[in-house]
Amino acid sequence: MGTFPCSDYISKQLLILVWLQQALGPKGYTKDKAKTWPGKQVGVHSIGDHTAIELIGRDRPGFLSEISAVLANLHFNVIAAEVWTHNSRIACVLYVNDDTMSCAVDDPTRLSIMEEQLKNILRGSEDDEKTAHMNLSMGFTHTDRRLHQMLFADRDYEGVGTATEANFPPSFKPEITIERCEDKGYSVVSVHCKDRAKLLFDIVCTLTDMQYVVFHASISSDGPYALQEYYIRQMDGCILNDEGEKQRVIKCLEAAIRRRVCEGLSLELCAKDRVGLLSEVTRVLRENGVFVTRAGVKTRGEQAMNVFYVRDASGNPVDMNTIEALRKEIGHTMMLNVKKSPANANKPEVKGWAKASFFFGNLFEKFLA
Repeated sequence: MGTFPCSDYISKQLLILVWLQQALGPKGYTKDKAKTWPGKQVGVHSIGDHTAIELIGRDRPGFLSEISAVLANLHFNVIAAEVWTHNSRIACVLYVNDDTMSCAVDDPTRLSIMEEQLKNILRGSEDDEKTAHMNLSMGFTHTDRRLHQMLFADRDYEGVGTATEANFPPSFKPEITIERCEDKGYSVVSVHCKDRAKLLFDIVCTLTDMQYVVFHASISSDGPYALQEYYIRQMDGCILNDEGEKQRVIKCLEAAIRRRVCEGLSLELCAKDRVGLLSEVTRVLRENGVFVTRAGVKTRGEQAMNVFYVRDASGNPVDMNTIEALRKEIGHTMMLNVKKSPANANKPEVKGWAKASFFFGNLFEKFLA
């Protein structure tokens, strides 16, 4: 792989690469092949001691509150969840179990009732044209990767005029170009944008899902910004010559980068886990006019840890009066910590360019086989 400069940045990139190889390699899947469910908005399958639920639809204020209320009323306990929004679309992967047995729910009747009620929520905000071309994969994989796949299949990158400058300020607009490397027979994808955690993962996942093989990569940083170059070919060994396909790749990569960007405030809540906790929290957020743009739910032992990236219903930052109202309403039953999103946090300045180069070989070609 060559010699790398000794810096914290490079060490982190190497760790990310190792983790990425594990996530995208053969061990990232279960033994069962993924199934495709054309036209479905709700996917349900059981993995171990929990049931996984996948949802995708049109985003709107209160959506997560409605979903979690249905699950609580049906006595499903949410033990983990990830929620992303982008271009007025929302994708959710939730892991639930039975509230009394703490195991996966395998009762077909109960699952059918839950699925129908969730579909009713999605129907209330979905247009027919968008529903018609939905395809959801039911195979189990890394949650972040699955969210990328769901939104890519939903073509969230085609949204026009829905990503406002309030959501994505100029400093977060990626600069993406695609050039030809004639002597080596590669297409070179260059990405210059604000650096953040999992940037490498998001870009490589998207290129892989678009059926491109990544052979080499160059990763550099300059202060808060990253420059990444990927040397790619199509699965048949050809490079990108069609201008329309180049623009499609650029749009898809821009969407992949922006899905994880959250400006504003994050609310970190910690409480003893119980059925209906997520429903209660999201109801309070909705009643106070707080809109969830991204969320992560985890359970460790008896403790539930929730993180919500929030804005008001108009897409503006939540004011402190609203935050104080939230503290008064839920602060007596759970710990609430308010932070600026990682995008706003001050990072140690890295002077000059730190650079690393990676050789991917046929790793992703094997993954797609």
